[in-house]
Amino acid sequence: MNLATEFANCSVDQLKELLGGGTLTVYSVARPATANIPVDRSGVLATFTFASPAFGPSSEGLEAPLFTVDAVPAAATGTPGFARARKADGAVVADFSAGSGDREIKFAEVSCSPGAPVKVVKFTIKQGDWPERPDYYGTRPRSGYPLHVAP
Repeated sequence: MNLATEFANCSVDQLKELLGGGTLTVYSVARPATANIPVDRSGVLATFTFASPAFGPSSEGLEAPLFTVDAVPAAATGTPGFARARKADGAVVADFSAGSGDREIKFAEVSCSPGAPVKVVKFTIKQGDWPERPDYYGTRPRSGYPLHVAP
């Protein structure tokens, strides 16, 4: 999870409370370096609306997000890369890693197609940087430089 600066000192329970009535927007893979930066290179794949309260009781390290509908139709074709959570007033709270692998938010399908249902099947909140390869996701590719090589 990558928190917006305004909410950096909030506990997990406070963050869950802030999201009541807010949204969770799923984007394709070009995620910004921080939650404070506007999304400009990623397409919106789907948008969930949190119920109020936004979460039920946690169980075995998994969160129980409560959405107004369980599955939403995809808005575009693409592979989820991250999801941005906003309060009901539109203020950005956090970015979560999302996709089919070991991510904070896991979906029923690997990719999205317009009109097809998108459903969250796993939701965890991991405090700190992105759970996968934070050394890579905090950087941007530059022409003339080699791609990152795994150790």
